[in-house]
Amino acid sequence: MSTRAGFVALIGEPNAGKSTLTNRMVGAKVSIVTHKVQTTRARIRGVALQGESQLVFVDTPGLFRPRRRLDRAMVAAAWGGAADADIVVLLIEAHRGVTDGVERILEGLEEIAQGRRVALAINKIDMVKAEKLLALSEDLNARFSFERTFMISAEKGHGADDLKDWLAQELPEGPWLYPEDQIADLPMRMIAAEMTREKLTLRLHQELPYQLTVETEAWEERKDGSARVDQMIYVARDGHKGIVLGKKGETIKAVSKASREELEEFLGRRVHLFLQVKVRPNWLEEAERYSEMGLEFKDGNT
Repeated sequence: MSTRAGFVALIGEPNAGKSTLTNRMVGAKVSIVTHKVQTTRARIRGVALQGESQLVFVDTPGLFRPRRRLDRAMVAAAWGGAADADIVVLLIEAHRGVTDGVERILEGLEEIAQGRRVALAINKIDMVKAEKLLALSEDLNARFSFERTFMISAEKGHGADDLKDWLAQELPEGPWLYPEDQIADLPMRMIAAEMTREKLTLRLHQELPYQLTVETEAWEERKDGSARVDQMIYVARDGHKGIVLGKKGETIKAVSKASREELEEFLGRRVHLFLQVKVRPNWLEEAERYSEMGLEFKDGNT
């Protein structure tokens, strides 16, 4: 029986459920999931196996109207991920329907759809009635000729297996792209940084939206099988440093503990995590920070 392998890009508006779906398909947490929009910055790839097929998910940042350099780089990464893929899946939130943002994505799809398959996945189907779902599906298929339409709940798993089966059958024939036991091709350092950034985002809520980034500066494997991980949290202002540290260092301690525990669960071994906070007023304009996040600095220039 011949093997199949290829790239699947999940695109959609921020918060459409792309990260949740990636994690459901892969069966492990490779993409950070928060209720904040635009939390996915880099094209995190999760690798899933289905029968003789290897599906490489390109989890793109949400597509939105960019305002800052970082926004522009994120949007360029999202369209770039779609243009590199064998199959593109557009994720739409059932209860929000065809928003202005969705209309803009549909316009962009015309351009990148050449030579690749495009499917539609209507997500969060448990939030609306069946007749509304059918009307939304008809409306979207009238605007763009999708190969298939799937009704899913990425969070609860409804319909996700059908989508995965279809993707596995439709990928091009060829050898697998990654070793069988490798679930993400991102360096572990970057996944660890994303975990800490997720914990900061959840803990700080509205206080510090996007003015921070996390980088893993050192990763030391120890003789006892544990790992020492040193991370730097970059913030844009002095005031932000105090917010991240919290009263008597409570916030950073709680973030460090939550991130360490998740990293230990992910790796299946002990981790010693050390966090520091540094003020870098212009980190949003530094090319180096972008390459750490897997984004192109120049893409922010348009």
